[in-house]
Amino acid sequence: MDKFFTKRSFITGILFSILIAFVDHYSTDVVHASYMAIDHMPCGAIFIFFFFVFLVNTILKRINRKIAFSSGELLTIYSMMLVASSVTEMGFGSQILPIISAPTYYSSPENQWDTLIIPYLKKFLIVSDEKAVKYFYEGLPKGETIPWKVWIYPLLFWLPFIFVLYFVMICVASILRKQWVEREKLVYPLTILPKEMVKEGKGILPDFFKNPLMWIGFTIAFIIGTSVALNFYFPAFPKIQLVKGIPIFRRTLTLTFRISFPVMGFVYFVNLDVAFSLWFFNLLFKIVKGFFNIAGIASTENVGIYGCAGEAIFAHLGMGAMIMMVGYSLFLWRSHLKDVWNGAIGKKVDDSDEILSYKSAFWGIVFGSLFMILWLTFSGMKWYISILFLIFAFIIWITLTRIVCEGGIPTLVATTIASSQIVSMFGSKNLTPFTILALALTYVYAADLRTFPLASSSMSLKIIENSEKNRRFFFWAIFLAIIINIITTLILQLKLAYKYGGINLTSWYFIGGPQAPYKYAADIIKNPTTSNKIGWICRGIGFITMGILILARQNFLWWPLHPIGFLIGPVWLMDQLWFSIFVVWLIKKLILKYGGVQVYNKFKYFFLGLPLGLYTCAGIWFIIDLFTGRQGNQIFWI
Repeated sequence: MDKFFTKRSFITGILFSILIAFVDHYSTDVVHASYMAIDHMPCGAIFIFFFFVFLVNTILKRINRKIAFSSGELLTIYSMMLVASSVTEMGFGSQILPIISAPTYYSSPENQWDTLIIPYLKKFLIVSDEKAVKYFYEGLPKGETIPWKVWIYPLLFWLPFIFVLYFVMICVASILRKQWVEREKLVYPLTILPKEMVKEGKGILPDFFKNPLMWIGFTIAFIIGTSVALNFYFPAFPKIQLVKGIPIFRRTLTLTFRISFPVMGFVYFVNLDVAFSLWFFNLLFKIVKGFFNIAGIASTENVGIYGCAGEAIFAHLGMGAMIMMVGYSLFLWRSHLKDVWNGAIGKKVDDSDEILSYKSAFWGIVFGSLFMILWLTFSGMKWYISILFLIFAFIIWITLTRIVCEGGIPTLVATTIASSQIVSMFGSKNLTPFTILALALTYVYAADLRTFPLASSSMSLKIIENSEKNRRFFFWAIFLAIIINIITTLILQLKLAYKYGGINLTSWYFIGGPQAPYKYAADIIKNPTTSNKIGWICRGIGFITMGILILARQNFLWWPLHPIGFLIGPVWLMDQLWFSIFVVWLIKKLILKYGGVQVYNKFKYFFLGLPLGLYTCAGIWFIIDLFTGRQGNQIFWI
């Protein structure tokens, strides 16, 4: 058995976790090229891993096989990069500094934040120094230095909470591992590419890189990505378009046909019923939305900009469905959770395969949750709102993690976020301004849910499933990767913002995104709302519908629909991805019907080549853009 956990795999993983921060922020903020760490399958991590496995480790093998990294060591390194990538950008790193400084910079007589927002924010959680904030957004004048102290004070309050939150996520991932990996045997499609890349074969190169079908898929994606880049540099060069929109329902909606190579590459490994349900429910919700638009049925409730923005009915429907799914899952997991409880109270159970003992994971969740409740209460929330917020947030995180691990979608968001659900349930009239603003601050880590450590940790535990028995080392590997990446990201973002001016970096993170929570808070404070009855009804409908879908799947062998399609059917990202899922579902269905499992296994290399080719193309062009100084050359979005 290959060794996974060695000193050099740990050190290399830490160094690459730092490198991820630089690659991502220079690509996103400075060069304005492709996003490198925005989703559950981070482009930057795959690009670095490909370069390291295909070139560096191959050279080491030629010199002396004994000094080359083993497959296990390589997977440990990738897992650390994967988890680090989940916090370096949209997951946390690109969010916190702009959000905690936005009230100071964007406050104006027109938006009235000086009376509606700022008095109700705890001063130790935001940056109030106007001069420091102005330079953060607009750049340092000559002769000025970065005011580090202004930022250190609020970060000393924020970081303990964030580290505890991510520790609890790893504890949850550790507890769920056996249930999902060994009992339910989820597919984990996003883990297949790195595992295939390091499988040893005859000769120096892994067999993956000798497969012609892989290189065909790689080349197709690489050429199409390169056409985008060449068109950017030379506008006369034709760009291959992979998206087309058709207006439907009296031009109230657009039906989007988009080819996404990452989605096609990974959904190929998803079970047919799951893939079918993903695109089917999106089209079903599209029809429902079209009917609502024509009939004039709409909710005027403001649920913010995330999830099903402007579509409160579907946001609440999704929340109800997620509550049912997690509730049913807890019932389904009762035997495993009993083992966890027995381990927690000191009884003998076999948890030797876990990165944390059941005792450590269980009590880590308990005491970590207590700390987070106290911190959230200290930040301004009522204690019972703090508890409810954490429950809702983890319901959403667990649901999305399940969909990633079973549905193989690298780009994913939920229908709603925890904070807007609480406002809808209670009504802003029944929440204090301090609570509303404390909920606004949760946008730092619980709103833009494209990536988060619970999902990446869960995938990393699947990646190392064949490692040596003692896996406790791996907990420290991924947790330290998170901590070091966050510290690196914060220092790097401060340096870049003060050098170039934040508003000249990624506009979403410095202009649109950081204003969103406060605009929402100001609106519901100025226009107080009561508990939304339609929201309660929609949550109930979502809860019951999800229950029916689960029961039908459990009791009828012929039932074609998988419940996870219902959970994310109405979200905007699925509007972009449904066609790619449909195409690969149809291809897989035909392959299995007429070619059988042997042909299916043969063509898996072609589909794995698609995302690898696109990610490699994006990485190479980022380096070219960095040297040429060109900005805005985005190879792909999703």
